[in-house]
Amino acid sequence: MKTEQAIYAIIIFDGECNLCERAVQFIIPRDPQKRFRFAANQSEVGQRLLEPYHFSKDQISTIILIRDERLYTKSDAVLQVTRKLSGFWPILYSFVVIPKAIRDPIYQWIARNRYKWFGKKDHCMMPSPDIKSRFLG
Repeated sequence: MKTEQAIYAIIIFDGECNLCERAVQFIIPRDPQKRFRFAANQSEVGQRLLEPYHFSKDQISTIILIRDERLYTKSDAVLQVTRKLSGFWPILYSFVVIPKAIRDPIYQWIARNRYKWFGKKDHCMMPSPDIKSRFLG
């Protein structure tokens, strides 16, 4: 998988979370250069990608970005993703000046409530044929 990571960044997301699925659906059209690939943390591929970082699907309540063999979580992952999107979205990366000690508790509050506010699926999302190539596994 190292070759894949060198070519593009991988976003590992909660495939059962409606908010997370919406985030993936938001990213895809704003990533015309196809810099990002996606894997659900519940998938075999998602778990294999996380092994070197000692994460298991039971520990994850965050979006994870793997880029250049580096792992980003929580608000760092979100900011790193916005940095590479088209349009005005990279401006949001300026929030990196806010200390992580402030950003991450806000992220964690949203993550803790994501199922209550946005719902949960019984299974991971199935990508449509036109975006299937962006999903690993």
